[in-house]
Amino acid sequence: MKFSQLFGLLLASLAMMAGCKKAGGDNTAPEASVDLSMPTEAQPKLPTIKLWLGPEEMTAETAVTAQQERTGMMFRKSMGENHGMIFVLPSTDQARFWMTNCYIPLSVAYIDPEGVIQEIHDLQPHNIETVNSATNNIRFALETPQGWFQRHNIRAGMTIRTERGPLMETFHQSP
Repeated sequence: MKFSQLFGLLLASLAMMAGCKKAGGDNTAPEASVDLSMPTEAQPKLPTIKLWLGPEEMTAETAVTAQQERTGMMFRKSMGENHGMIFVLPSTDQARFWMTNCYIPLSVAYIDPEGVIQEIHDLQPHNIETVNSATNNIRFALETPQGWFQRHNIRAGMTIRTERGPLMETFHQSP
């Protein structure tokens, strides 16, 4: 295989994991049945859940599978003011998000297993640089329209709950 073909294959492999969603946190090989192809279009609207952040209510799509997480908000052109996407990460670890193929500016909250917001970051459209969490104690991430947290006085230290209770109980995971 020529060097240019090998290099192109390497770049394509790296790009498969790109998107405005979590970058892979572990180094384990994916299962054979998991489709790792690079998304080429927006995913259909995902199932939603009501979230409460302090007194604020939000409707969030739930990205729970590897493909939903990988695609995230890619290729979407808009997001409602009180809408978001919550990523149920497969394990508690450092979170890494970036904005490949994302057209709208977003903010992301990195959330620990207890549902407490640890950090909030702004994400710029098409920025391929990862925005890493400062801690490896992140189990969820919530993407919103950029500035939503600030406009609604939501800060690090606040707890997020769902219409069914705490995040971990809602998504049936253990820390």
